[in-house]
Amino acid sequence: MDKPKVSVDVDEERAIGSGSGISYDAGGVRDGDLSAGDSIFAKVQRYVGSIGVEKRGIERVPDTVEERTDTSMSKIGTVWLSSNLALTCFGIGAIAQPVFGLGFVDSILAILCFNILGVLPTSFFSTFGPVFGLRQLVLSRFYFGWYGVKLYAFFNVLTCLGWSTLQIVLGAQLFHAINPNMPGWAGILVIAFLTLLVGGFGYKAVHRYQRWSWIPMFIIYMIVLGEFAASGKFNSLLPLESGPVEVGRILSFGSTVFGAATGLCVYAADYTVYQPGSSPRTTVFLWSFAGLLLPLIFVEALGCAIATATVDVESFAQAWEEGGVGGLIGIVLIPPLGDFGRFCLVLLALGVIANNCPNVYSVSFGMQVLSRQSARVPRIIWTLLGVFAAVGIGIPAYDNFAPWLETFLVTTAYWLAIYEGIALTEHFVFRRGIKGYRPEDYDTPERLPVGLAGLVAFGFGVAGCVLGMTQEWWTGPIGALSGGDLGFELAFGLSAVSYAVLRIFERNKFKR
Repeated sequence: MDKPKVSVDVDEERAIGSGSGISYDAGGVRDGDLSAGDSIFAKVQRYVGSIGVEKRGIERVPDTVEERTDTSMSKIGTVWLSSNLALTCFGIGAIAQPVFGLGFVDSILAILCFNILGVLPTSFFSTFGPVFGLRQLVLSRFYFGWYGVKLYAFFNVLTCLGWSTLQIVLGAQLFHAINPNMPGWAGILVIAFLTLLVGGFGYKAVHRYQRWSWIPMFIIYMIVLGEFAASGKFNSLLPLESGPVEVGRILSFGSTVFGAATGLCVYAADYTVYQPGSSPRTTVFLWSFAGLLLPLIFVEALGCAIATATVDVESFAQAWEEGGVGGLIGIVLIPPLGDFGRFCLVLLALGVIANNCPNVYSVSFGMQVLSRQSARVPRIIWTLLGVFAAVGIGIPAYDNFAPWLETFLVTTAYWLAIYEGIALTEHFVFRRGIKGYRPEDYDTPERLPVGLAGLVAFGFGVAGCVLGMTQEWWTGPIGALSGGDLGFELAFGLSAVSYAVLRIFERNKFKR
């Protein structure tokens, strides 16, 4: 039997999705109900709520004036803008030449094309937060089912931890570039603690911090750009190659760029769930798209330009070899600017907090989706455990950053391409857009897809990865023929096509 609709007075409460012409019920869990009861978890919720920590986890946000309090459209852009003016993005651009052997022009073309491809899904799914009031992984139950989504939640947790590790390692490298006597583990602890102070408090704190933190970062990057341009070390003579070898290099580097650009896809809606349901979806999309794409292109291009100097300038090559991204920026700033250059490095190191906040915030939702028992654990506890895990991974990874970065980002591209292939197929082919959802069913397993089609399609996507990847530890037959990494392209294609076929049989068999 279908659930009865709730009658909502439009003068008191906004209907979910009203901006899209949809009228759903106003169902959800109100903030005051999140700490009800006498259990230990309820007591923790009441305490953290009293000090301003967000209590809500994966519970649906009702579309009421009292609950949907984030009415600023520009915040949607600044949360991504601050996040992507990050050292990780600089590092992605920087490895174009040392790791992939690309020149500046071909690197920039790859950065432009693969970033656009990567940010489109994240921007699209950001529009679902205001419509449904559901976190991205909870929304994913409509694609993969109650049980199937747990696989993606597991991968999401690993992705969040991987990104967190990258940020704290990069911040620690910069601290080391400023003070060679400061060990890597000490810098990692500093960055992790400061990130926790922001990300641990939740949605409002993250948005507040991201609202303004991009400004000093942008200013410093402009200083880096100016100093490097004045140094005359830019190598504009690196040739734009052609032929199969060049194609292979661009495909492999492009996979790394795509992995970074699309890495936020699986928690895109997490940062718009408190927007009113009447928020125009086009506006949400455009703010997300601009906030994601512009900083990615700018910072990656800057890293790519500076890394060209490692080819024939010994000091730059040595700085990259010994200090990674931190050493490369340090050689640009410290010799000409002295103490002011060191001050800029300190701010850049602290700037990784903005990139890390979404990871330590969203890791909790992946844990809560795994089971009803884990969903009862307050979000802040999972966030704490996630930060501790990132520190434990980051300390041993500190001395092997470049290969670690490449492997992690390409692996991220693989599994997220599978996620996107299945989710977009379900949305456009079977649900035929937003009107095909019943968001009130998000917590009712028997009203969700069985998930068999999604799991089998995941297997086809993995097969695509295996066939197309070119990594040090494995080269697939198609990857060997192309000379470059085609893993994420084949993963997306095979998962989407196989899901479209399998889902037809699943719907006919199970009627859901």
